[in-house]
Amino acid sequence: MPFRDRDDAGRRLAEALVVHAGEPAVVYALPRGGVPVAAHIAERLHAPLDLVLVRKIGVPYQPELAMGALADGGAPIIIRNEDVIQAAEVTESVFQAVCARERAEIERRRKLYLGGRARPDPAGRLAIVVDDGVATGATTRAALRAVRNLRPAKLILAVPVAPTDALELLRGETDELICLEDYRSFGAIGFFYEDFRQIDDDEVIAILDRFAPRS
Repeated sequence: MPFRDRDDAGRRLAEALVVHAGEPAVVYALPRGGVPVAAHIAERLHAPLDLVLVRKIGVPYQPELAMGALADGGAPIIIRNEDVIQAAEVTESVFQAVCARERAEIERRRKLYLGGRARPDPAGRLAIVVDDGVATGATTRAALRAVRNLRPAKLILAVPVAPTDALELLRGETDELICLEDYRSFGAIGFFYEDFRQIDDDEVIAILDRFAPRS
């Protein structure tokens, strides 16, 4: 098993990113699972921690199967997996209905997690997008495009584990890609962790509170 838990993955990614210590940076986590991973990177680089809010657009009768992804980035960024949409025979009206539901969940999470928090501006700085792993790559691609729209000087994707084929597709979305483990035969992200427990909202908020600017 490559990783004990998300803390182990975060420490190891932080070590891989230490070459960027001293650079002005913002670390972006995909909630919920990416937040404890990203916290170790932000701490090691002495960088602010923020969120990039992304939701998978799941096939209605098989929600774990991504027919796309939605990211909160001013105008919403929508990634479509056309092969899945066609294979699942999902109509455009159904796709848009699922999008609307996930957009509402993004809004709920923005209010819950971020509220009135001051958010760092990554323009002209290094932006590091972090998750606890990549599955199909749809949500990751949406997150990268949302952060890219904020005009960082350089965009890095840092993940502990991913399918090899998904990484190949993501390289064109980022300036640098750091992945500790990749596999051609993948399955699910949780297979690569001894402890892959659910992260709840309270834990996300508590981690963000640790990185809140001191008045």
